Amino acid sequence: LSGASPFLGETKQETLANITAVNFDFDEEFFSNTSDLAKDFIQKLLVKDTRKRLTIQEALSHPWITLKEETKVPENKKVENPQLKTKRLREYTIKCHSSMPPNNTYINCERFARVVEDVARTERGCGALVASHDSLQEDIDTLVSIYNEKEAWYKEENESVRHKLSQLRYECRKIEALKRHLQDEIQAVDTSVTGMAGKYTDLQGHYESLRQELAEELKWIQDLMSSFQLENETCVNGNCDSVFNKDINESLMELLNRSRCEEFLAGLNLGVAKSHQ
Repeated sequence: LSGASPFLGETKQETLANITAVNFDFDEEFFSNTSDLAKDFIQKLLVKDTRKRLTIQEALSHPWITLKEETKVPENKKVENPQLKTKRLREYTIKCHSSMPPNNTYINCERFARVVEDVARTERGCGALVASHDSLQEDIDTLVSIYNEKEAWYKEENESVRHKLSQLRYECRKIEALKRHLQDEIQAVDTSVTGMAGKYTDLQGHYESLRQELAEELKWIQDLMSSFQLENETCVNGNCDSVFNKDINESLMELLNRSRCEEFLAGLNLGVAKSHQ
C-alpha cells in the first residue's frame, strides 16, 4: 500500500525485535494516504496466533475488500500493480536487512530534520533543567543552612538538658544518701527508745521496791517513835531510871535515822545514774 513496513525501527535489531513480537505501527509519514479500512485489514492479518488470524473467507469478506469499487482496468495493468508493489517491498526488505549504507532519500532528509528539531527541543529542555537544577540547588543550600543552624541549636539544647539531668541525678543521689542516713538514725532512735523503755521499766520496778522498803522503814520508825514516846511518858510519870537512858534513846534514833537516809539516798543516786546511762 505504501512501500513501507509497519515494523520499521531505528536499527536493524529493533526492526527484527518488532517483527518477532508482532509490534507494528502505521506511521502517518508512510501511511497517511492509506485508508482506515485498509489499515484495519492489514492489522487483522498481522496476527501471530493463527487461531485468531483472519481466514481466507473472512479476509475476502472484509469491508475493505467488499466495499472497494470495481474498476475496469486493462489486463496488463492488473498484472503490473502487484509486480510493482512486490518490487517495492523487495527493495525495501533488501534495504533494511543489507549492510549497505542507506541512500539520502527525501524520507531520510525529513527524518533528519525531525531529529534536528528533537535535538533542539532536547537542548531547550536541558537548559530548562539546568535552570531548575540551579534553583533547586539554591533551595537545597538554604535547607542545608537551616538544618545546620537547627542542628547546632539542638546540640546546645541537648548539652543543656544533659547537664540538667546530671545535676538532677546528683541531687537524687544526695537525697537517697540522706534518706538512708535518716533511716539509720530513725532505726538507732527506735533502738534507743526500746532500750530506754526497758530501763524505764526496770527503774519503775526498782522505785516500786524502794517505795515498799521506804514504807516499811517509815512504819518501823513510826513504831519506834511510838515506843520512844511511851517510854518518855513513863519517864515523865516518874518511872524513868535516869537521864542516861534518854541520851541513849536519842543517840539510837539519830543513828537509825542517819543510816536509813543514807541508804535511801544511795538508792536514789543509783537509779539516777542508770537512767542517765
